Amino acid sequence: MEAAVAYVDINAPLVERCRLNDRQAQAEIYRRYAKAMFNAALRITGDYAEAEDVLQESFLSAFRELSSYKGDSSFGAWLKRIVVNKSINCLRQRRLALVPLGEQHHDEPAEGAGPSPEEEADVSYRADVLRRCIQELPDGYRVVLSLYLLEGYDHLEIAGILGISESTSKSQYSRARVRLRELAAQRGLS
Repeated sequence: MEAAVAYVDINAPLVERCRLNDRQAQAEIYRRYAKAMFNAALRITGDYAEAEDVLQESFLSAFRELSSYKGDSSFGAWLKRIVVNKSINCLRQRRLALVPLGEQHHDEPAEGAGPSPEEEADVSYRADVLRRCIQELPDGYRVVLSLYLLEGYDHLEIAGILGISESTSKSQYSRARVRLRELAAQRGLS
């Protein structure tokens, strides 16, 4: 708990200046968080232009609703929640349709070992190919995979954010992993 308080204290003066509509403080907050928040929006929306829109709307909302930030989490975590919610709303406007469950699938118990020395060769190229594969996933798969694997939410939290059951979140994640492996294999990443 002390580490979180120390982190909040680091940003507290800047956040307080933002509460007073200090444009320089707002610009500094934007500089500190824009890249990470854009990447989170892009992973969820899968569209560069929509991610840019989400980023702008998120910062506008954050500055408008700064009075609701109580400091019980880091400012970055509070802002990220806004970005995630706006990204999800963006997808809902595109009529996000999760792939039907059909039959129940369960997560595989083990994630597997770390990358082998061969897999570590040309990491930048492989990461770029993998990012493209993630963007090709159906919206429902991509959103759950991004929220779980990349944003660190658990399935119960994802269920709450998306308005689905926890088992649906787990199923979507499992299916996303299978589809991602297929796409990666098609591109020579196996």
